[in-house]
Amino acid sequence: MIPPRMKSAKLTFLGSGTSQGVPMIGCDCEVCRSTDPRDKRLRASVFVEYEGLKILVDAGPDFRQQMLREGISSVDAILLTHNHKYHTGGLDDIRAFNYFEKKATQIYCEKYVEDSLRMEFSYAFAEVKYPGAPEWQVHNIDENPFEINGVEIIPIRGKHFHLPVLGYRFGNIAYCTDMNRIPEEEFEKLKGLDHFIINCVKYGKHISHFSLEEAVEIAQKVGARHSWLTHLSHQLPTYNELAAELPEGILPAYDGLILE
Repeated sequence: MIPPRMKSAKLTFLGSGTSQGVPMIGCDCEVCRSTDPRDKRLRASVFVEYEGLKILVDAGPDFRQQMLREGISSVDAILLTHNHKYHTGGLDDIRAFNYFEKKATQIYCEKYVEDSLRMEFSYAFAEVKYPGAPEWQVHNIDENPFEINGVEIIPIRGKHFHLPVLGYRFGNIAYCTDMNRIPEEEFEKLKGLDHFIINCVKYGKHISHFSLEEAVEIAQKVGARHSWLTHLSHQLPTYNELAAELPEGILPAYDGLILE
């Protein structure tokens, strides 16, 4: 039997950009003017195919565009990293899945994230729902492993300034976005990876995200075969320039990139 941590997953980057995406509205910098499609970044999200499951991590404002671009017509579960709008703003569009599948969508998140959803999407939780409102079934999780249809998922605890957030490990791939600190005890969960994905937004210190320098240091500490940078902003150089300055084994991710 293959240990759960070594089973293979397939991950597609739906978006690899920061909260405002790239290009940023109103900006005329070199990165925002780039014609390289790898510099066109929607808000950060990934689609994971693992042990027969189709899993979406986060559903931001670009959710509809991302689903149509990748031809995704169903998901078994949505895992949320935290409650910020650019990670949850597309959840209303789950209505399409509900309509075609005739069932509620399973959402896994921390209790404080559910509390935020109940405020922002109150109509989805109403006792008497408006016709066509999204149908969700919310499951509360924390940093302890949990199962979806008998398949183990391993959450990774991180901090986003003072906000607790979760990354996730799917067999040989781990995805950690919107963090600026990973507690030391969590690194045990990141051993033996083929692919490690970590966020960074800019050079130099940031209040709630890893800097480029910090992300490289963390990636080297984890020691995965391949590491990928996501949640990238226009304050970093173009894809080609950034890739050229990174150490061997670390590369920028880009929208549409597939890892297996």
